[in-house]
Formats: sequence, C-alpha cells, structure tokens
Amino acid sequence: MSDFLHTALLWLEQASAWLEAFWLAIVAPVGVGLAVWVTVHVAQHKRDARAAAAWTGLVWLVPFLGALLYLLLGVNRIQRRARQLTGGGIDTLESTESVAEDTVQAPQLRVLSRLVGRLTRLPLTAGNRVTMHEAREALHLMAQAVDEAQHSVFMATYIFGNDAAGKPLAEALTRAAARGVQVRVLLDGVGALYSLPSVTWRLRKGGVRVERFLHSVAPWRMPYMNLRNHRKLMIVDHTLGFTGGMNVRAGYVREPARTHDLHARLEGPVVGHLLRTFAADWMFTCGEKLTAEYQGQQAPGTVRARGISAGPDADFDKRRLTLFAAIGSAEREIRIVTPYFVPDQTLMAALQLALLKGVKVELVVPRKNNLRLVQWASIHALKWLVRGGAHLYLSAPPFDHSKVMTVDGHWVQLGSGNWDARSLRLNFEFDLECYDGPLAEQVNTLIDGRIAGARRMDDADFQAMAGWRNVRNALAHMLEPYL
Repeated sequence: MSDFLHTALLWLEQASAWLEAFWLAIVAPVGVGLAVWVTVHVAQHKRDARAAAAWTGLVWLVPFLGALLYLLLGVNRIQRRARQLTGGGIDTLESTESVAEDTVQAPQLRVLSRLVGRLTRLPLTAGNRVTMHEAREALHLMAQAVDEAQHSVFMATYIFGNDAAGKPLAEALTRAAARGVQVRVLLDGVGALYSLPSVTWRLRKGGVRVERFLHSVAPWRMPYMNLRNHRKLMIVDHTLGFTGGMNVRAGYVREPARTHDLHARLEGPVVGHLLRTFAADWMFTCGEKLTAEYQGQQAPGTVRARGISAGPDADFDKRRLTLFAAIGSAEREIRIVTPYFVPDQTLMAALQLALLKGVKVELVVPRKNNLRLVQWASIHALKWLVRGGAHLYLSAPPFDHSKVMTVDGHWVQLGSGNWDARSLRLNFEFDLECYDGPLAEQVNTLIDGRIAGARRMDDADFQAMAGWRNVRNALAHMLEPYL
C-alpha cells in the first residue's frame, strides 16, 4: 500500500511540474477556442448588433468568465426547451387563430390595426368592456372575482408578495380551491423570491396548484436566469380578465401608499387572448394542457381590443414593432406613462420623427425611481427628446409603476411592458391594444391627474444640470442594452 501511495504521489508531483511548465500552452488555446465559439454563435443568433458586439468584446477581454456568462445569460434556449416539454403543443396553441382584419373609427389607425394583426396573428376583437383601476381597487376586485369564481381561476404574475396585499388574495385563492374551483397560479422563478418566505408555501398549504416559471434552486441548473416572465394576468371562469402593470405587493395598499399603478378589468372576447397566453406559459412550465376557449358574452362593451404576447421566443420583437408602428401612426399626440424609459435607438428615432412631424409627445416618468441606475440612463435619453420638443413630466412620489400609452385620443396600450431593453428583448410580456375613444379619454384623464401633480422638466433644466451629473447619466446610458 505504501508503494502505491508513493507511486501516486510521485505521479502527482510529475503532473504538477508538467502543468506548471505547460499550463499557458493549454489554457491559451482553450480560452481562444471558447472565444471563437462564442463569437460565431453570437454572429449567427443575435439580431441586435449592439448586443452581439458587447458579448463578443466581453468574451475576448475577459476569457473564460465571459464565455461562462454568455452560456448562462446570453444563449436563448427557450424555443427548444418549450418543444421538449410540450412536444410542439405550445406551437399549435400559439397559432390556432388566423388574422382577422377589422376597421377602426380613426382612419390613420387602420393601418396600425392591420399591421399588429399580421404581427400577432390574432384578430382585433370587438365588443369588449375595459375598465381602468388604480392598484388598490384592482386588488380588491381581483380578490372579489376569485371569491365569486365557480369553475376556474388562472393567475400569472411576476411578484406575489407574502404581505398585506398578497395574503388576502392568497386566502381567496385557497377558498376557491377548497370549494372545487380549478386554481392555477404561475409565479416567475425570480419574482417569487422578492418576498421571503415566499407565498408559494402559503398557497400550496391551502391546496392551490402553484408553479414557478424557469425556476431552479441550483444556479448551475438555471440556464435562463436572464429571461423572466413579467406578465400579469388573471382569468376567472374563462369569462373575466385582469391585466396591466401591477404586481401583488403591500406598497399599493399601505397608508400612505408607497407605489401607484394601473390595472384593467376586462370582459369580452379579448379575454380569450389572455387565456391563450396563460395556457401556453402553463404548458411550457409544467406540461399540463388547459382549456383556453373564451366562454363569456360576445359583446358586453364597445371596445375593440387585441392581446400582444411578447418574449424572447417565437414572439420576439412583437412589442417593439408595435410601439414603432403606433408612434408612426400618430398625427396629433402621443402620451406615455412608464416607470422605466430607456428605449433603443430605433424607438428614440421614431419619437424624434414624430416630433418633427408636429406630433405632441408627452412623457411622464417618476421623479424618484426605485432603480437609480435606470433613472440616470433615462434622464440622458429624455434630454434629447426634450430638446426636440417633447414635454417631460416628473411625477411626484410615491413611485408610479403605471405603464400606459395613448395615441390621438383613440388608441390605448396598457400592460406589463416597460420602455427598456429588458421588456423589449428579454422578458415575457403581455400588453393590450385598444381602439376606443371613450377608453382613451378615461386613460388620458388618469394621465392628466398624474401631470397635475408633476414637475415639468424643460431644456433649461437640462442646461442647468451639473456637468458631473451629465457625465454620470451618459455613462449609465451606455448600459442601455443591459437595463
């Protein structure tokens, strides 16, 4: 045995000496090989030239670590993984409806309607009722709808707090499951960690079926950590829907509120678009196929609406192209409320062209953002729009998480998506486009209320800004592809 140990130690000593002499000759080719592989993969699969350049620079400047980060964060395997889980069922679900053209009252928006229809392969549904609510009221209405549910409750959200807002809703879901209602709750794998302990244990203890989207407790088994499900959906009895930008968090219900938000209550055929999106996400996550047919009234209202499901899979770029087309369709005014405004250059150029065309552009962003780096980058981007004639308003605290947009007093977009790279390229988002004058008027009234308490920031304010702040904001904006 001693001879064996002696031989082994001698072998290890020789191997160590050999590695010490030749490690650079081994490591260097491996590092170069990884960098070449990543470069080729990036060139073939990245549509955004800036993202491709950034990843390429990273893997060459930071060997090994850059390649590891690309494997974890840069490779999109969502489509392949979806087919593995569903056997192609998710693709079938996403293409069950064909494009149906429709007309709208505003002539300049008919081309937009046709374009979004071709982009999403979904019809513009008529006869919907869409009602906007502030977050506190929306949470109450959602819990009430769950208590009145008879057959099913499907819910997807990014954050579901185990707090003053989440506990009442969790209790309502538990009561629904106890009386035999089919309850399915989908939480994002990262968003579920915003509240510790997570609300998942409370829901499962109450008999609620809960799944987490792209979740793993082991980081090395989490190849999709940069791709998050940011959608906010609730569908009750296949007839009633809720969607918007609201998470389930205590900040909405505290006195005084720490966060503002807007959410919509939906009735009508467009609820079927929420159903299809939730069913596809649920099938992707756990393989269970749900019934996704709308079963409510065909014309409870007058709003024409369509769901826009966007994400880094087959729905890539749908949201950005919709925004681009909506901006180009505007003839009079564009009004945007968003918590995070760091758009890419194509959207910036579209807004600048709208200003040159004579369109009034109004942007409302929080005076104090919850993400400081995003706020700095946002101010840098907004500076150029203000110089071009845009009206910028900084809404007073509390933090406004609302995400709405109106065009020419007739087109409305609401949903989960922000004006940043994460929402435009990485997150799974769900937005709703609506064609209706009275709804646009309601949303514009809500925007007017935010502007009334806001401070306008004009070009003189930017000119007076300290030089070091301009440098800080510009440096932050250089990170736009990652924000």
